Amino acid sequence: MQNPLRSLAALRAAIDQVDSKILALLSERGQLAHAVGELKRAGGDTHFYHPDRESEILRRIMQENAGPFTDAQVASIYREIISAGLALEEALQVAYLGPAGTFSQMAAQKHFGHSARFQPSSSIPEIFRLVDSGQTQFGVVPVENSTEGSVNQTLDLLLDYPLQICGEVQLRIVHNLVANIPMAQISRVYVHYQTRAQCRQWLAASLPHVELVDVPSNGVAAERAGNDPEGAAISTTAAAAAYSLQILQAGIEDNPENTTRFLVIGKIATRPTGQDKTSLVVAGINRPGSLHALLSPLADAGVSLTRIESRPARSAVWEYVFYLDLLGHCQDPALSPVLDALAKQASFYRCLGSYPKAVY
Repeated sequence: MQNPLRSLAALRAAIDQVDSKILALLSERGQLAHAVGELKRAGGDTHFYHPDRESEILRRIMQENAGPFTDAQVASIYREIISAGLALEEALQVAYLGPAGTFSQMAAQKHFGHSARFQPSSSIPEIFRLVDSGQTQFGVVPVENSTEGSVNQTLDLLLDYPLQICGEVQLRIVHNLVANIPMAQISRVYVHYQTRAQCRQWLAASLPHVELVDVPSNGVAAERAGNDPEGAAISTTAAAAAYSLQILQAGIEDNPENTTRFLVIGKIATRPTGQDKTSLVVAGINRPGSLHALLSPLADAGVSLTRIESRPARSAVWEYVFYLDLLGHCQDPALSPVLDALAKQASFYRCLGSYPKAVY
């Protein structure tokens, strides 16, 4: 009979050999990434990060993945490899809605990897200001939730600032009740307004008489709860750990498929990858049938519209602008003339950006 300890030792030795090979290949990849950076720098190209190239790498890797790791696991590993490679040239500066432990930070790390430099911001407008002023290269902002709909402040700021959408992130949202006291002793719950809406039914059933205190982010909620002997928060596991809070109840969101979509904003344009989205903001002439006239070029060309949202135009009472997300890139030969036709129908037209669809 084979000695199981000897078999285990042999397997561990084989794993050690594979790890050495992986490390050697990582070193080779890092040297190649550095060579690419040097070539770009010599040609005057200061943009080392290209979301379109990263998207192509991740999709190719997932397509070639033979298991046993899932596509999401493989993509996560390679995103960190790409992030580390970029940091050899220049660490990306990325603003997110802070403090530490928010879903915005999780979305930023999911998209850029942990080798980027992340700057917490006090508000969504502050993120736009940081990117517009060049203090950070990119920002990550929430734009819509699958349960509660759009983040209107983000939509308005996309119109106010001359920035480009250059990526998107989809993040599964899990809300937790966190505190250092039993539920029976809770007098106040600190909660972001979007989070409160996403946990409305649970709060009504489980904590119907407690005071709900609005805060600007889930991270701030945890921070406040940590300083309040009668307080609790609805927040993330990361924020609970950061402020030494216990998770009293996990997964209290009303919708188990609760997901938030984030946008990556910056000053770079991406090239087509074949798996892209384009975001527009348009307004029609104030007359009957104007919205139909705006959308008809898309319908006639068979362009898939994935989202439409109206917002007050702020330039006149009872006039609106429409935010559109559609499949395709503005440089695609089939889509470009369609967008030209739409622009001719509009009293106002602006392309907010074409960018790779979220990989996972």
